[in-house]
Amino acid sequence: MGDFCTSIHCMDGRIQEPLMDFLKKHYDVNYVDTITEPGPCKILAENTNKILVKSIIEKVEISIDKHKSKLVAISGHHDCAANPCDEETQKDQIKKSIKYCKNIYPDIEIIGLWVDNERRVNGF
Repeated sequence: MGDFCTSIHCMDGRIQEPLMDFLKKHYDVNYVDTITEPGPCKILAENTNKILVKSIIEKVEISIDKHKSKLVAISGHHDCAANPCDEETQKDQIKKSIKYCKNIYPDIEIIGLWVDNERRVNGF
């Protein structure tokens, strides 16, 4: 795919390595630019905190423009302190986040990932 991809995920340290390992293995990239916020799928899906949304998008743009990232992954995870809702709700938020980002980056592949209670990463 290329040298870089971009991962928008929670700041929770338990999910960082599993996500990077998954993306490197399944998408044949060497590096993962990480953009972290507490509960980013909720932030992007709701699109009410314009400052945080703008911050995330500006970071994605750096990854795409400077590192030539061709893939953006947006994830949620089990036991999120900032977004304490069930898996289905988070997956719905991720889908809305993907739709929002696709409007900005129509030529970039954007995927959704879920990290379960055993820290396994699953695409959907």
